Amino acid sequence: MRVVGVMLSGLALWASVAAAQERPLSPRGQATTQIGSNWIDIYYGRPILRARQGIFGEGNEYGQQVYAGAPIWRIGSDVTTQITTEVDLVFGDDTLPAGEYSMFADLTANEWTLVFSTLGPKQTFREETPNTVWGAYGYTDDLDVLRTSMTVSEHPVSADQLIVTFTDVTETGGNLTIWWDNQIATTPFEVAE
Repeated sequence: MRVVGVMLSGLALWASVAAAQERPLSPRGQATTQIGSNWIDIYYGRPILRARQGIFGEGNEYGQQVYAGAPIWRIGSDVTTQITTEVDLVFGDDTLPAGEYSMFADLTANEWTLVFSTLGPKQTFREETPNTVWGAYGYTDDLDVLRTSMTVSEHPVSADQLIVTFTDVTETGGNLTIWWDNQIATTPFEVAE
C-alpha cells in the first residue's frame, strides 16, 4: 500500500510540473465594453513584470525594452494585439471605421501614440502570410488606419501584469486605458453619430 501511495504522489508531482511547463509566460487577456447595442473587444498578451524595475526606461531609452527590437510596441506580448469594434469610433478628429485592427503604441516618456493598423496577426513567429506581423516585428506604417495621442502619467502603484481596459465609459464613449508598471496611458474616444 505504501508503494502505491508513493507512486500516486510521484504521478501527481509529475502532472503538476507538466502542467506548469505548458502555462504561457504571458497569459491572454481581453478587454470588452458595450456601448448601446455595440461591442468593442481587445485581445492581447498580458506580460508580467517578474520583479523587473522601470520596464519603460528613461530618456532616450524610454520604450526600448518593451519594443524588444521591434520598431513599435505591440501593447502586450506574443500575438499582435487586436481590437474589434462593431461601431465607428472617433479619436480626436479622426474616425476608426467599424472592423478589426491590430493595435500598436509608439512610446515617448511624455506621450504615447496609439496606432490602429490593418496589418494582421501571425499566430506563430514562423508564419509566412503577407501583411501580417508577429508582435510588432516587421511592422511598417503603410497599413496604418489611424494614429492618436495618449496622455501618459506615472502612477504611485505598479501594475505587475499589463492591463488594457476601458474607463469612464458613458452612452457616447469613454477612454481606452493601458496600465503597466507605473505608467498609465489614456486616450478618449466617442461613438460616431
